[in-house]
Amino acid sequence: MKIESIKTRRYIFLTIAYIFAIVMCLFTVYPIVYTILGSFKTNAELTQGGSFLPSAWHFENYSKAFMENDFLRYGMNSIIVGVGVLVLAVFTTSTAGYVFSRKSFIGKKLIFSLYGALVFIAMGSVTLYPTYTVLSTLHINKSLLGLILALVGGQITNVLLVSGFVTTIPTELDEAAIIDGCSQYRTFFQIIFPLLRPILAVVALFSFRTAWNDYLTSFIISIFTPSIKTLTVAVVQMKYSINAAAEWHVMLAGASISIIPILILYIFAHKQFINGLTAGAVKG
Repeated sequence: MKIESIKTRRYIFLTIAYIFAIVMCLFTVYPIVYTILGSFKTNAELTQGGSFLPSAWHFENYSKAFMENDFLRYGMNSIIVGVGVLVLAVFTTSTAGYVFSRKSFIGKKLIFSLYGALVFIAMGSVTLYPTYTVLSTLHINKSLLGLILALVGGQITNVLLVSGFVTTIPTELDEAAIIDGCSQYRTFFQIIFPLLRPILAVVALFSFRTAWNDYLTSFIISIFTPSIKTLTVAVVQMKYSINAAAEWHVMLAGASISIIPILILYIFAHKQFINGLTAGAVKG
């Protein structure tokens, strides 16, 4: 009887867990499905409501969004900014995480504690003015380089993730490399860096996603230089036509196009992404 009771409770628990997972998946996927289907509807069909599926499939919404709104240039800007932030984030977080994990220096505990405490402080728009002031002083506030540096930021969470992952790598590898004559830089780039691929995939995906989806910082920096406008800013501004009438169908078409790079990146990096999130817990 006890065994049957345990099996029954386990079955009920698994059923509830599956139902909860399905509901959460529906809540997550529904906005994406609605955006894609809405991009094929007319503006009147969207504003007046109606069936979930389009009554007629209007593929011209995509051509209008892509051709009439200079999507190619804004898309290239977003790709340049996203890749630039990704590369800088991977480099800075890997080196900083390695130093925090492996090296000893004066004030290390204090710096690391202050650095970790910033995770719980949401600075948000408070940092926009000083960031823009620094970029303006360096005369890069009207370039994609300035936008990339503004979006890279301190990478606090990512540095902590990499630092925790480095601690799971045996220090004997460093010692063996140094005995064989490797310098500190060669030890890091040839021995440690390749082992960080799982967690760096997480950092790459997070940083690219943040840069690609950012609106406020990109909007502020591109106000006086529309040529460096990113795709996210352009999509939001597509809501209104020349006559100031809301064109939701064109906006949803632009939003659907902007989703594609993130999906492609996740498709190629999802295995490393999952391994990076779980490896530290398993090894620890």
